[in-house]
Amino acid sequence: MEEKTDTVKEKIQKMLKDNPILLFMKGSPEQPMCGFSARVSQILNFMQVSFHSYNVLNDESIRSGIKEYAQWPTIPQLYVKGEFIGGCDIVQEQFESGELEKLLSEFKKDIPQNP
Repeated sequence: MEEKTDTVKEKIQKMLKDNPILLFMKGSPEQPMCGFSARVSQILNFMQVSFHSYNVLNDESIRSGIKEYAQWPTIPQLYVKGEFIGGCDIVQEQFESGELEKLLSEFKKDIPQNP
């Protein structure tokens, strides 16, 4: 069993390394399967940042493994540069306080501004 856990942990670490902003969620940003996942993806889209998502409903080992990895019991989970940021409530609070804006400013999509 120990070996399987290591493999899941390694898979998660690789995903985090390969994706600067990664949202582990239920469903996809286009079709979220829970309100909390929908809320976090809406915040990221509103902030116009490029992010990747992973649907934990497609892989039970990642679904349980990510909870253990972060020592956080719920999904969604947002990671920036491999660092666990939080779940829906924390992301919402950081968004409202402006903290998330500072954290994600380098990941803004290049969208031309109207003059």
